Order: sequence, then structure tokens, then C-alpha cells
Amino acid sequence: MSQHQHTYIIGEIGQNHNGSVDIAKLIIDAAARPVRDDLFDMDLPRMDAVKLTKRDLAQELSASQMSREYNSPHSFGKTYGEHRAKLELNDEQHFELYQYAKSHGLDFVETLCAIGCLSMTKYFMPDRLKVASRDLTNLPLLSALAETKIPIILSTGMGGYKEIDDALATITRYHNHISILHCVSEYPTRPENANLLSIKALQKKYPEYSVGYSDHTVGISAPVSAVAMGAKIIEKHITLDRRMKGTDQAGSLGVEGIQRMVRDIRLIERSMGVEDVFIADSTVSAKHKLERSIATNREIKAGEIIQASDLHLLSPGDGFKWHEIDKVVGKKALAPIPADEIIYPQHIS
Repeated sequence: MSQHQHTYIIGEIGQNHNGSVDIAKLIIDAAARPVRDDLFDMDLPRMDAVKLTKRDLAQELSASQMSREYNSPHSFGKTYGEHRAKLELNDEQHFELYQYAKSHGLDFVETLCAIGCLSMTKYFMPDRLKVASRDLTNLPLLSALAETKIPIILSTGMGGYKEIDDALATITRYHNHISILHCVSEYPTRPENANLLSIKALQKKYPEYSVGYSDHTVGISAPVSAVAMGAKIIEKHITLDRRMKGTDQAGSLGVEGIQRMVRDIRLIERSMGVEDVFIADSTVSAKHKLERSIATNREIKAGEIIQASDLHLLSPGDGFKWHEIDKVVGKKALAPIPADEIIYPQHIS
């Protein structure tokens, strides 16, 4: 049997911290919780990384958009600019959360939405940089991120092959540590729009890169299915409580949802096996107990010649199989064989 794959699972906190370092730490705690399958008494690998998002509000939206009134149940300010400012953590706070994640043994991934956000690298170097779907065509940003030599994850939600190729051409001037995530920038993504087969297309088009899936569907079936299709990276929004204020909260996984998704992904990893058909060693006892063997359908007296009409199939499966019926029909019973009993080689001559 081959070693089962390990999927790199990123819990995307994004801005589900609602501008609070303490809330972000609690979400990191949830991501760091041990994962267990009680039925088979297995401790499973937990989530690998958490991800935050950093914006430079001077490079975010046009002045008119930043100053527009923002009336929404999820608004944290009177204008959109005030709303965005309330949700931002500064470089020192990102560093504090980086250290907190590291203390839990988690990688720390950052989505940097502007060149100015690279100021955080004065404090620490994230394990990976994520390029949001909207910045797939932001080639100046991609060039600045790639110059750091930090591995980059590209999200494809707003681009096709041309946009991906242009992004790759920009990044590979500096390095080749690139992963590509299939993504649909619909929040939440309707099932019929998820198009998980794009994962296969990306694997064929870009075999030199790790391909994964950034999921915005509700629930865990899509990311688990993506792993079954060979996705090497899974990214999913996580939070403390899906009822919290914030536009991404309802479409995120809560604490128990995180556990279920990671558990099911780890179990799928173990379930893939090898591309072959065979009788697994673990099925031997079931095969012995449940498979059918040739048996009598009436009492056979000693000395009788057994006919096909005397036979049917019963469990257990340790006797003659039906394809071996010629080894039984026409043979003489050496001793009486009761009705509805398996015929074994020692019963016949």
C-alpha cells in the first residue's frame, strides 16, 4: 500500500476576527484543536495553517467608494472606509497573531492586498503568501510578493487560463514555489457553480504545481470531495460562531464544523489507496464468514452420489465455490451429510 497523501488545510480567518486580536486568538485555538476519530480510535492530523488578510486602505478603493454610506447589518462604520478601518489589524497585531499561531504549531499564511502591506515583513515572514482572486491580474503586486521569495498561493476565482499564465510568468521571474487553487468567487457558492472538475483541468494544465481548492460553498462536502479528486491544498473560512456579525461569518465553519471537515479530509486521505482491484487483507474474516459455499439442500446418506439438484449456496465461505461444482457433483458421500450444511473435501470421495 502507498503512503496516504497529506492535504495542507488552511483555516481562513480573513477578517472574521472583527478587528479583535482576542477573537482571532480564539479562532486560532479552534483551528489548533486535536482531531480524533473515536470509532477507529485514531488521532488524526489537525489543520495545518491559519490565514489572515491585510489591506492597505490607501490602496483599497476609489475615494468615492471609501466615503460612501454603508448601511448594512454587518457594517462596523458609517462609511465603507470607516467599516474597513475598524476591521484592520496593524502590523504589530499580525505579528502577535503569527507568534500565537506558531506557539500552537500552526503555519501562518497572509493574504496581502497591496504592496504597502509588505511592511509587515519587517516583523516576520509568513510561511506562505496568498493572492486573492481579485488580485490575480494585479501584476505589480504579484511581482512585489514574489520578490520576497516566500511561497505563493494563487486563487483563480476571477480568472481563466490567460490570467493564470500571466500571473505565473510574473512570479516565476523570482521563484517557482507556487500553488494554484481552484476557486469560485461567489459568496456563498451555489453547488451547481462549484465546478470541482476544474481541479482536474488545472492538474493537467499545470502538472508542475500543487493544485488545490479554495472553498466558498456551505458545509464540508465540496472540500472533502476536492481532496478525493487530488487537491493538495484546501482553504476554508473559519470562525467562532457563524451567527457573529460580519459578511463572511455565515458562510464559514464554526468550531464543530472545523473538526468535522478536518476529520473527514484526513479519513479521505487514508481511504484513497492505490489504483488497483484486489482482496484486501482486512476483508479475509468477512469473506470467510459471509461468502457462499456449496451446501446440501437435503440430507445426503452415506454412499449416495451427489446430484446438482441436491445443492445450493450457504455461508460461511470456507467450502467449495459454485465454479467448483464439478468437484462435488457425481462424488460419493463418505458419511451422512445433514441438510443445509457446507460440503467439505473430507465429506466426499
